[in-house]
Amino acid sequence: MTADALVEWLRAAGCVFAEREAALLREAAPSPAHLDALAARRVAGEPLEQVLGWAEFRGLRLRVEPGVFVPRQRSGLLVDLAAPLLVPGATLVDLCCGTGALAAALAARVPGLVVHAADVDPVAVRCARVNLPGAHVHLGDLFDALPTALRGHLDVVVANVPYVPSAEVALLPPEAREHEARAALDGGAGGLEVLRRVLAGAVTWLRPGGWLLSEVAERQAGTARRAAGAAGLDARTVTDEEFETTALVASRPAR
Repeated sequence: MTADALVEWLRAAGCVFAEREAALLREAAPSPAHLDALAARRVAGEPLEQVLGWAEFRGLRLRVEPGVFVPRQRSGLLVDLAAPLLVPGATLVDLCCGTGALAAALAARVPGLVVHAADVDPVAVRCARVNLPGAHVHLGDLFDALPTALRGHLDVVVANVPYVPSAEVALLPPEAREHEARAALDGGAGGLEVLRRVLAGAVTWLRPGGWLLSEVAERQAGTARRAAGAAGLDARTVTDEEFETTALVASRPAR
């Protein structure tokens, strides 16, 4: 397949950045037959990152397998907000870690962290173990996946929880709803069911003065702040207008 033919095939399938995608696919394919197979997967609607086997996030190339949640660039807001709260030797936990993108970016920015990560998706855990060498990556449900010795000693928890209301999952782009684990997308009836569970656990798993950061939809900001307060945490929300991202920033009172 010629380069021009590949670009036209991708463009006809609705790929907005067809030229760039074609270049990446050609780079990834060791043979023409392999290129045809990769291109066919992309044209069929599979996310480019899953086709390539990697995603770029905050300057890192992270392992991504079919079916796993693809890191979103907008989630970099959590990295920017969490990094100043960490120092070498601090204990960082990445809940709902997916590929481990948040923890990987923070570990690259703040060397010497003690990193734990957890997810209920075995495929995500497999990817995270590749992306987080030297970290402790656990298969399990939120804080229940962590060693009990960490209870009350966590400095920072980042949790890119699913926050799409169940009724709205069907409205997501096909790349997400058809090719990513539903557990990574579906936040329950109001979209904040998983976050409420994280907040309930954070008040005992964080050290006094420790921090929890999670991504939410802008329309959920007020509800998320109130839920954090009801759980015993001090909370605020931060919105990045450029990436249209909102983060909940909560802390366990020091006393």
